[in-house]
Amino acid sequence: MEGIEHRTLEVNGIKMHIAEKGEGPLVLFLHGFPELWYSWRHQIQYISSQGYHAVAPDLRGYGDTDAPISITCYTIFHIVGDIIALIDSLGVEKVYLVAHDWGAIIGWYLCLFRPDRIKAYVCLSVPFMPRNPKVKPLDGMRALYGDDYYICRFQEPGKIEAQLAKADTEQIITTFLTGRKPGPPILPKEGVKSIPNVPNNLPNWLTKEDVTYYASKFNKSGFTGALNYYRNLNLNWELTSAWSGAQIKMPVKFITGDLDVVYTSLGMKEYIEGGAFKKDVPFLEEVIIQQGVAHFNNEEAADEVNNHIYEFIKKF
Repeated sequence: MEGIEHRTLEVNGIKMHIAEKGEGPLVLFLHGFPELWYSWRHQIQYISSQGYHAVAPDLRGYGDTDAPISITCYTIFHIVGDIIALIDSLGVEKVYLVAHDWGAIIGWYLCLFRPDRIKAYVCLSVPFMPRNPKVKPLDGMRALYGDDYYICRFQEPGKIEAQLAKADTEQIITTFLTGRKPGPPILPKEGVKSIPNVPNNLPNWLTKEDVTYYASKFNKSGFTGALNYYRNLNLNWELTSAWSGAQIKMPVKFITGDLDVVYTSLGMKEYIEGGAFKKDVPFLEEVIIQQGVAHFNNEEAADEVNNHIYEFIKKF
C-alpha cells in the first residue's frame, strides 16, 4: 500500500475515513458489501500513477467511518449526501466515478440526483435498475428468489448479526469474496455457518493478509451498518418515486464477469445485453463481459479493470 495516505473528514454529520493517492483530476471509488476502501487498493495505485487523484472512502457504516445506530440513517439520501459532502470537502466540482456492488447502486443514484457532479461513470457488476412503480423491491425479490434469498435473510435486525457473530469473520469474508457459484445467492435457514464452498486455498488474487485486514475492520465495526443498506430498499423505493422513468444521462462504461452472481441472476443478462439497459442509460458506451471472472472483478481481474477504467476516463 505504498504511498496511500489516510485521513478523516467531516461530511454530512459523520466522520468519514478516506484513502487517497496522487494528484490531478479526482477519481472517486465506491466499494460494496462486504468491502472497504481496501477493495480498490490496486486501482488506487494504478490510476494515481496515470496522473489522477484517486480517493476511496469507507462508506457510512463501514471500516473507520462512523456507523450511525438507526436503520433509517442508511437511506440512499443519507449515503448520496455523504458522497456529495465528500466531493465538496475535496474541493472539486466534478469527479470521475468508479463503483462496484452496493457502491454501484449508490453510483446510479448519484448520477440521478446530481449529474452535475459526475464527469463519467465506470460501473462494475450492478447495472442500473429502474424503479418499478408497481412492485416494492423486497416483494419482487421474494417473488423471484424466495425467502432464502440473501437480501431477504438480511432484513430482520439482529438476526443475521447473531449468526455472523458465531462464525469466524475471516471465513465469512473468504466465503463472500471467493464465491463462484452463479445465480442468486441463497442463504439457508441454518445460517452462515452452513454456507458451503469455503476454499482451502485462497485464489492468487487474494492473500491471507487481505482477508485479515477485512476481518479486522468488521470485527471492530460489526456488520450492522453494512446490513442496514439492504434494510432500506423498500424505504428507498418510497423516497425515490419522483425519479420513476428517469434515465441516466452521462457517459457510462459497464464491466462485469460472466460468473458474477448479479449477471447470472434471473433476467439480468437479457436486460444488460438485450437493449433495455441501453434504453435506460442512453449514453452507455460499452459493456464488458469478462470471461471466467466472478463478482469481485476489481480484485480478481484488477489489471484488466484498471486498463478499462483508464481507457474510458482519459477520453473526458
